[in-house]
Amino acid sequence: MKVRDGMTKLVLTIGPAHTLREAARLMSARRVGAAVVIDPEHSGLGILTERDVLDSVGAGQNPDAELVSAHRTVDVIFATPEWTLEQAAATMVRQGFRHLVVVDGHDVTGLLSMRDIVRCWTQTATQLPERTSMPA
Repeated sequence: MKVRDGMTKLVLTIGPAHTLREAARLMSARRVGAAVVIDPEHSGLGILTERDVLDSVGAGQNPDAELVSAHRTVDVIFATPEWTLEQAAATMVRQGFRHLVVVDGHDVTGLLSMRDIVRCWTQTATQLPERTSMPA
């Protein structure tokens, strides 16, 4: 299976001036664990994940005062829709993150999470014919 088969195509985008509470509210409303951060003053994309919000709150920071710009990841690793899910999963495990921004050329086309990969693999496994056991 390919990344395009498992990715979420509707991507939440936010700006760097959003507070962490605003970002969390938007992520919760969309039921997503990450948002792509677009900053018109800086080239490239960033990502804000639920872990970023959790780390900030856990450190005692005020989510109404903390801005996305201070908590986003800017050294983002991108996937293409043509990557295999195995390539995506291996990259996530090796790099220690759970979300990949999917780009086709210069356009963001989706977001892939570990949950998306597990969902695809689980659906594929349930579609396989049952094995019959051989008598001993």
